[in-house]
Amino acid sequence: MIELPTHLPPELVPLSWLIGVWEGTGVIDYLVDPKNPDPVGDSAVGPGESGSPERRQYEFGQRISFSHDGLGWLNYNSYTWLLDDERTPLITETGYWRIARDQTPADPGPGMLPAEGEAPFNSVDDVESLRNDSGGFDLQVALVHPTGVSELYLGHVTGPRIDLATDAVLRAPGATDYQAATRMYGLVDNHLLWAWDIAALEQSLRTHASARLGRVE
Repeated sequence: MIELPTHLPPELVPLSWLIGVWEGTGVIDYLVDPKNPDPVGDSAVGPGESGSPERRQYEFGQRISFSHDGLGWLNYNSYTWLLDDERTPLITETGYWRIARDQTPADPGPGMLPAEGEAPFNSVDDVESLRNDSGGFDLQVALVHPTGVSELYLGHVTGPRIDLATDAVLRAPGATDYQAATRMYGLVDNHLLWAWDIAALEQSLRTHASARLGRVE
């Protein structure tokens, strides 16, 4: 069984370990091969001749916030910067994390239509009924980038670990090629660890970035 923290909507209990502000550092380590869209091994890495694979490596800082407004989803914001002398801004993300379930008339929407009737998940026992066959909970995560890319991730949370994979990626005209991604989050020794693989720049899925963040009191 799961325990219900005070003042937390029951549907957020499986994600409660994320709530708060996290800050730390990470590494971008992405192999770009402009000629071959298939992954290549480390032995092929080199900044050398035109058209040859190039490993792009950078260190960055990150601050992530998970919060809620008393509703059945988490608000997510991420801000990153390069660890250079200027703390050059890198990327931002914003979005929503929620336990996957069918919507009911008691949920708001579509548009601005208000909810009608009693909320369907008012207790720990109600939320327990949403467990999947693996003992965790299915997730839906929607993320938006200011560069014209929106991602819909599907996945699951099992204890202090989350695994996500894109179900859809929407790109605005002129946006950089970005086809798919996977993300993993885990709570290890009271730190939030994450890893992000992407299929972009006409390449298949490969390692992109990772970080280790500590909770900001």
